[in-house]
Amino acid sequence: MLARTSTRSARNILALRSKFVPPTLPLPPPPLQAARRLIGQLRIQQLSTTAASRRLGRSRQASPSHHKTAPFQTSPRRLFSATPTATMAQDYETVLKGKYPAKEHALRVADYVKSKVPNASGVLYVEGRMTKMLEDNDEPEPFRQRRYFYYLTGCPLADCHYVFDLATNKSTLFIPPIDPDSVIWSGLPVSAAEAKELYDIDDVKYTTDVNAELARLGKGSKNTVFAIQDQVLDNITFLEFDEKNFTVLKDAIERCRVVKDDYEVALTRKANDISTIGHHAVVKAVKNAKNERELEALFLQHSVANGAKNQAYHGIFAGGRAAATLHYVANDAPLEGKLNLLLDAGTEWNCYASDITRTFPISGKFSKESRQIYDTVLKMQLETTAALKEGVVWDDIHLLAHKIAIDGLHAIGILKGDKDEILKSRTSVAFFPHGLGHYLGMDTHDVGGNPNYADTDPMFRYLRVRGQIPAGSIVTVEPGIYFCSFIIEPYLKDPVHSKFIDQAVLDKYWDVGGVRIEDNILITKDGSENLTPTIKDPDELEKIIQAS
Repeated sequence: MLARTSTRSARNILALRSKFVPPTLPLPPPPLQAARRLIGQLRIQQLSTTAASRRLGRSRQASPSHHKTAPFQTSPRRLFSATPTATMAQDYETVLKGKYPAKEHALRVADYVKSKVPNASGVLYVEGRMTKMLEDNDEPEPFRQRRYFYYLTGCPLADCHYVFDLATNKSTLFIPPIDPDSVIWSGLPVSAAEAKELYDIDDVKYTTDVNAELARLGKGSKNTVFAIQDQVLDNITFLEFDEKNFTVLKDAIERCRVVKDDYEVALTRKANDISTIGHHAVVKAVKNAKNERELEALFLQHSVANGAKNQAYHGIFAGGRAAATLHYVANDAPLEGKLNLLLDAGTEWNCYASDITRTFPISGKFSKESRQIYDTVLKMQLETTAALKEGVVWDDIHLLAHKIAIDGLHAIGILKGDKDEILKSRTSVAFFPHGLGHYLGMDTHDVGGNPNYADTDPMFRYLRVRGQIPAGSIVTVEPGIYFCSFIIEPYLKDPVHSKFIDQAVLDKYWDVGGVRIEDNILITKDGSENLTPTIKDPDELEKIIQAS
């Protein structure tokens, strides 16, 4: 490889890569196509919302008070439609032919800023991710666009700036100018004219003009620049502005990001569909695989082959007892002699994440103990999903999951005694220690959830979402039951909890490791829609593995 000699060269490499749009590749091989066509037929009927609602109506058993913080809502023109047409029909490719709605996002954010700062005037200023070189190396660090910037621009290029004029609602994107010395190495980057065609922006200039434009917009009485703390380069000057506000803008973008528009839902659908191809490929390959890393490589292959070069997060390919580690990422252990594989992996499409988990038997047949746990977790997932709709309190849905977990573990004998007392003691946290899910968007664990990690109640401490769930948000629903000795053993030594656990029965389940099932759910006014078509019917999973 020829040496790269400058940061500007690296920047142009990133610009060229961002400009490239991967071609539409052929669909997967026929067997995988067939599996994909069967997705709709293989979904299990969800339990009735009425039954789930009855469960929700029970006492919350001294759970914490509800948080009332809600995402920002604007005028009807800017509200998410709870019943989108194209995306509900799963015609996401039609939606994605248009531009990412950056201007609409900017208007929503501006409305929020004005609601917090009456008579606000001036500009919103945001910077994209800057090129950074690896230490002692002439290669750039892997590039990931700053999400606050992308939400307002839809621009994936490095080293950019953005200004939104609150007086005129004009948006301006500043991109790096062409560096003639770098063109020989990296080719021509995106030009200003091309950027204006690609992105939903009113004007495009070069970064050499940023300070002059800020100085022009800052002139006048009582103008404020709204920016994000620690996300402003040292060479950017706000000298002409009377006020500098580094608190409101970040919160404004995070609140607005919770409620998704049709375009964002379409991006999430596409990410889910590509991830599903990879998941199904792993299911078909697991019986003959020797090591977890083979399955990780297979998932990555199908992601890249279908145009998704970036993963939303480091995937989890956990065989056997490793599945009891919630974020196991070694993915390099032998599979021989192990019961199940927990697969938690999701691709990213144009900065929007998918987050999907499935658990299935490596041999093609669940053991008795594995199937008991799987059925309980599946019931947890189906009933909690059926209870979702606009305005529900996430604490209540999480509590419902624990009640179902207690029912299931009690029925097979791991838990014993009065189920209400088990709930009050929080003994079920030993087996279901994490929150039911989180918001999903440009980040896998997306912003706006108002978590409270200082909560003294262990059942609610790790919830990433607190408060009411709005229509238009996307949440993950990912209940799980795990057999992690490090977590469970202190409960066995504590008389408050040990009286509710039958250790002789528990000892039969350690090799199950852990079972988690996770889908991405769009909240609507009267219910929800599952965006994840990945197979989870246990009988169908067994059939596919056995036939491979």
